[in-house]
Amino acid sequence: MTTYEAGDTLDHYRIDAAVAHTGMSVLYHATDLESGRQVAIKVPLPEMEADPVLLERFKREQEIGQELDHPGVVKTFNSEDRSRLYMVIEWVDGTLLRTILNDKKKLPTDRAVKIAIGICDALDYMHKRGIIHRDLKPENVMVGDDDQVKLIDFGIAMKEDARRLTFVNVSSMLGTPDYISPEQVKGARGDQRSDIYAVGIMLYEMLTGRVPFVGPNPLAVMNERLLNDVKSPRELNPEISPELEEILYRALEREPRHRYATASEMMWDLEHQEQVGVEPRSEKPVNLAGRKFSRKMLLYAAMALVPVVLFVLMLLLAKR
Repeated sequence: MTTYEAGDTLDHYRIDAAVAHTGMSVLYHATDLESGRQVAIKVPLPEMEADPVLLERFKREQEIGQELDHPGVVKTFNSEDRSRLYMVIEWVDGTLLRTILNDKKKLPTDRAVKIAIGICDALDYMHKRGIIHRDLKPENVMVGDDDQVKLIDFGIAMKEDARRLTFVNVSSMLGTPDYISPEQVKGARGDQRSDIYAVGIMLYEMLTGRVPFVGPNPLAVMNERLLNDVKSPRELNPEISPELEEILYRALEREPRHRYATASEMMWDLEHQEQVGVEPRSEKPVNLAGRKFSRKMLLYAAMALVPVVLFVLMLLLAKR
């Protein structure tokens, strides 16, 4: 059986409902008939099991999940004798951060900061174990009682010392356009500073009600972060303090070496904002092909180059 209906059993788990479908798997809410525990079961689709690369990715996601044991990270339970390949994950009660933002648009400053601190705490735990999430976004942050957070979905997470897997799907390799770091746009694997960049994007969105970079299509959105600095969040929300704005700027630096080096550094600043020194900042002109080009011409030129770069990247990956 490749799909399950409510009431079906999979080994000693009773399927209660299908809760999410992706291009590679189906997620079910289920009950462990031996312990009574509520769980989530992730079952790969047949086409995923038939693809060696996708199958290896699924197994790596399971291995990574089993290594993590932190209140801010969804728990993946160890494998046991099973009749087929599937993943058993902690069932998390709460609301996706995306759902909260869709409803509230933007959050009070204190609440946004608290959620960001929770994300940083979970990331610090992961990063110290050499694990990078690489797809942080509001859809992958569950918010529970008292705004406690849990990071979910490690579908494209990686261990820093793991070999690179080749993906046919470029979006799976890159992550989500609104939250992807500039270095990932350029084809780099990304590291813990890439996760920090994504936290900065989410905090910006929680505080202002919008992401800092927008465009008519995903390529334009990704390209914007290569060309432009973020718009001052205080212009969009005057309740943001200069110190909190400085924290956002540090998390969203275009060059990784200028960002927070660790999630714990960002978390410390969020918890001690009164001690954050505010650096003078000014708008800097874009300097890509000489000042004789207008900003619009530069944008068009860069947008034209992005598909070429992605095409070359896919060719290189196909040869590996």
